[in-house]
Amino acid sequence: MRRIASLLATALLAGCAGAAPSSPQAPDREDTNVHETAPQTVTLGVGERATLADGSQLTYLRLVNDSRCPPDVRCVWAGDAEIRLRWQPARGAASELSLHTSPLRGQGQTDATVGGLRIALQSLERGIAPKATLAITAAP
Repeated sequence: MRRIASLLATALLAGCAGAAPSSPQAPDREDTNVHETAPQTVTLGVGERATLADGSQLTYLRLVNDSRCPPDVRCVWAGDAEIRLRWQPARGAASELSLHTSPLRGQGQTDATVGGLRIALQSLERGIAPKATLAITAAP
């Protein structure tokens, strides 16, 4: 009886050991796809560059203008700020885009699509060279 129990335990362990290598392979492939399309958030200062998940690069070129209402002041309109970015794909020509903090009054876009990516301006600090926080997702 003891011998049968030992053989059964050995057979079960051998079966588990044989199944183990195939199990991680499937999640690895799924993980790769998830990482390629997973949202990415980057915070850049003027002149800084980030390499995105797809190998492209995003550079914050400059603050174009900032007419936002100062902190602790009551304004009729919140205002708008505009930044200029350069997107460089892993292969091919670079393109420039402008993003705004406010989509109101036809000021411009708060997001843009380039090379299958959607780049959205999430927040912009105040000052002469404010840091910009950008959300990068797969374009719909």
